[in-house]
Amino acid sequence: MNPSNPPQAAEYGGDEISAIVLDPGYSTTRAGFAGEDAPKSLIPSYYGKYNADGKEKLIYGDDIFVTPRPGLSIHNPIGRDGIVEDWDMAEKVWEHSFTSRLTGAKSSNPFQNGLNDIPSEELPTEMDVESEEKALADSPLLMTEPGWNPVKAREKTAEIAMEKWGTPAFYMARSGVLAAFASGKASALVVDIGASNISITPVHDGMILKRGVQHSPLGGDYISSQIRALFKKNSPQPITITPHYLISSKTAVEAGQPPQAKYRSFPADKAPDASYRSLLEERTLSEFKECVVQVWPGPNKLAATGSNGMANEEVARTSPGRPFEFPDGYNQLFGVDRFRIVESLFDAKAAIPDPDSPFPAPTPAQTLPELIKASLGGVDVDLRPHLLANVVVTGASSLLYGFTDRLNHELMSIYPGPRVRISAAGNTAERRFGSWIGGSILASLGTFHQMWISKKEYDEHGANIVEKRCK
Repeated sequence: MNPSNPPQAAEYGGDEISAIVLDPGYSTTRAGFAGEDAPKSLIPSYYGKYNADGKEKLIYGDDIFVTPRPGLSIHNPIGRDGIVEDWDMAEKVWEHSFTSRLTGAKSSNPFQNGLNDIPSEELPTEMDVESEEKALADSPLLMTEPGWNPVKAREKTAEIAMEKWGTPAFYMARSGVLAAFASGKASALVVDIGASNISITPVHDGMILKRGVQHSPLGGDYISSQIRALFKKNSPQPITITPHYLISSKTAVEAGQPPQAKYRSFPADKAPDASYRSLLEERTLSEFKECVVQVWPGPNKLAATGSNGMANEEVARTSPGRPFEFPDGYNQLFGVDRFRIVESLFDAKAAIPDPDSPFPAPTPAQTLPELIKASLGGVDVDLRPHLLANVVVTGASSLLYGFTDRLNHELMSIYPGPRVRISAAGNTAERRFGSWIGGSILASLGTFHQMWISKKEYDEHGANIVEKRCK
């Protein structure tokens, strides 16, 4: 059997197959059927761990937000750089993402379902029972991966899909390439702003240009840490975030007045771990990002002076503030500060300092304009104008108000010659699930069937066939 020849129809199940597309990220894991326009299953990539009756219990999906169980701690199997750190748990979280909504639970042992109980006067008969039905025995699986995923991690993923889940066919695609496909381009410069990092991926004719791939940790979680830094400096008093589960009732108060709320308290043996609280605080910060935070649209930096001789900060002050109410009832209008939060993505000097932040202060090389410069510096000179004319913006953190305008101004000031064109889907779902949608399009194409790695090929060549086939 030659890996360069397309597999026979019997090997991959013909055209009537519903492939599953799995797009794991640091913050959420998205799964759904190929050919659909949005993932059916969207769960947090975090899992909860707690002890009950002396046994360690694990919870997945949205259940982790619901009840603050005693000692409940929150963990993430994926590191901040987007590479899996805990394979056993990553496998369980991913499996939950498709078994909970797409494939259903595994069938139970027929001896124990009550339908095969043997009357006492009959002798038991021997029954052949398949020991374990595998989670994906009927569905091919397309998985996404970051552009800098190491070889060992790719092989390990293929091993889980083929051996643990029993998928009949498998493929791994780079998320940058898929985001380009989702916006209808075979060649593009993909700017993906996720929860844990920003990545810039140059794609040419559906192939990733490895030398140009850049990434930095200034993603959505970094923006959240900047919001926390801003809250500490807030006047008249610092803002503290109290998650919903700690509030039993609240009274409406005027803007800027201290909150009037009754708080719940948990005794030490019943309280969840601190990581649970910070996860729920993160949800409030996400709401704040969606409602309030704004990117200074440009031209020039927020700290610079505009063409009319007025400082940009002064111009920003004239725009009306945006109100926000916290779970405990405290509310306030946010004026020019809402522009400062994201400014350090474009200008490292504008970062709001916070000694308690888990993120070190950003360096100029980690900012978006410098990453794009470095990325284009790593590709052939002839390709640069074509990539600049096809800049694809994706990732949920790119939905910040004014983001694409600012990126456009920044790119035009760095590259005044070539024509810069940014395509960013206006539909929020398309921007949040860019790489999933690209995977859905790819796996449902008739011509893609010859790309699948079949079970037979995997058994013959081993896990390193992923390196050869999934370029």
